[in-house]
Amino acid sequence: KQRNVGSSQFKTIEDELVNALVKAKCIPENHGDDMRKMSFQRCARTDKGVSAAGQIVSLKLWLIDDLLDKVNEHLPAGIKILGLKRVTGRFNSKNTCDARTYFYMLPTFSFAHKDHDRQDREYRLSSDALSHVNRLLASYKGTHNFHNFTSGKGPRDPSAKRYIMEMYCEEPFVRQGMEFAVLKVKGQSFMMHQIRKMIGLVIAIVRGYAPESIMVRSWGEEKVDVPKAPGLGLVLDTVHFEKYNNRFGNDGVHEALEWHDIEDQIMGFKEDHIYPTIIKTEIEEQSMASWLSTLPIHDFTATASGVQINENHTKNVTEDLDEGSDGGDSD
Repeated sequence: KQRNVGSSQFKTIEDELVNALVKAKCIPENHGDDMRKMSFQRCARTDKGVSAAGQIVSLKLWLIDDLLDKVNEHLPAGIKILGLKRVTGRFNSKNTCDARTYFYMLPTFSFAHKDHDRQDREYRLSSDALSHVNRLLASYKGTHNFHNFTSGKGPRDPSAKRYIMEMYCEEPFVRQGMEFAVLKVKGQSFMMHQIRKMIGLVIAIVRGYAPESIMVRSWGEEKVDVPKAPGLGLVLDTVHFEKYNNRFGNDGVHEALEWHDIEDQIMGFKEDHIYPTIIKTEIEEQSMASWLSTLPIHDFTATASGVQINENHTKNVTEDLDEGSDGGDSD
């Protein structure tokens, strides 16, 4: 998560990273106070409640011996640098990134029908129900107008149109007696709340609160009441640099920015740190179960209620998170 300059109460991932770089003597101490001096740039922004498994930052540093080991020595267990690659002089991790993949982990009872399925941890997702979910998720593929899936954008705002490359739900698995599933979505960029609302609408349809026709209607000009799924479970999974890799990945000087050689490390990190945190928090706080109980108050047949229109004005509603962020509770 990006730094909160001037706040000593809450340490972010970037705070920890910069401190570790200074302690490992990879950057001068004054660069930690002014990150512009080392041309620091994160690829994607993650907000409160949103984790990251495959984030990239770009910066200028001193190439000391055993750099990764020395920096990781100064990082807490939940933060780890997995790789280091030399890039072109003008490389900017945010601007050069051409796609981002997020995953969303949720208990499968989220897809239980409100009238005739179990609503608890004993629920197991059937193959037919999984196929139904995947058919709905696949309909997001392509370019659509997502003005109803964010805050502060009108239907004729060109920036509300976003391109989704793929979206699907993987096979479910059981942890601590509760069945979970992971949904993945890859797109060029995402707006604030967009992914959580995309998932929230599919859940509302599968549970029997909204008709399937609402998806097409939500991409039209009218305002539609789209529920926003909880922030817990949303993770920045992978950032993609396909155009950069095609141009510079085989030039003999630079390496392609790919994840193949560290996939096992990334999966191990998810299994050790990310999945257990999501599962433990869901079981203890029941954030999904609590949110599901709010679905009946949404009006899926008419235009949006004032609840949705006014639900998020703690930030400037015109903010456009082209960096690929889907906000957490702090939005």
